[in-house]
Amino acid sequence: MAVKSIRMFFLAFVVLSASGLSFGQDSNSTASSLPSISDLMTIIDKTTTNEDTNGKDWSTPVKLVIIFSGLAILPSLLVMMTSFTRIVIVLSFVRKALGTQTIPPTIAIIGLALFLTLYTMAPTFSRINETSIQPYLADEINFETAGSRAGDSIKEFMLRQCRQSDLTLFVQMAKIEPPASPKELGLHIVIPAFIISEFRTAFEIGCLLFIPFLVVDLVIASVLLSAGMMMLPPIMISLPFKLILFILVDGWGLLAKSLGLGFQ
Repeated sequence: MAVKSIRMFFLAFVVLSASGLSFGQDSNSTASSLPSISDLMTIIDKTTTNEDTNGKDWSTPVKLVIIFSGLAILPSLLVMMTSFTRIVIVLSFVRKALGTQTIPPTIAIIGLALFLTLYTMAPTFSRINETSIQPYLADEINFETAGSRAGDSIKEFMLRQCRQSDLTLFVQMAKIEPPASPKELGLHIVIPAFIISEFRTAFEIGCLLFIPFLVVDLVIASVLLSAGMMMLPPIMISLPFKLILFILVDGWGLLAKSLGLGFQ
């Protein structure tokens, strides 16, 4: 029962994460087949049937516990196994580099990071829906196979973003023999390696984003110093120039495009 619940949480996470993308889509569209919220309830109904006790269903309170437990661990799974980590760190670096303190507000940064995550993860969620969720709902495969296929799709996404050195590090820490293919590694190896790789990539992007704004700060500070205006804070003067520079180059558009293409 415990193993079955864990796998159901994983499928529920995929459905809940991708369901937001299904709103506003044409029902006849085949370009992006994503799971819907109704699929979540169907999965719960199917997986909470106890096959070992002559098909007796789990009670409604137990199903509610499973649903709310899945919602509780959803933020952690979203951070650990998707592109959210890199995106939110880069957006935070941009706000810090601009020097606007709490503008945009944190809720706006997290909201933008969330929807960019849904956008970049859409191909992976579509693959999971086509190979795992829909075949399971159609009774073409069992729950174990559906969970395995969903895990393989998520693992494939994470492996594309992992550096080989990070995978090697956690393989050595686990004291296991290096497999012939990274796909043979377990999620307990791939997930921390993926997170470390995302941290490194996000900080590299953040450092590059800081450079042009740092140059503006240095130029403004030099001008103020040469003019003898040492009591005037350089950050106050450089802020409008940094905002103008960011707007003229369409900074938010370039940033969203770069982050999106970075996960192709």
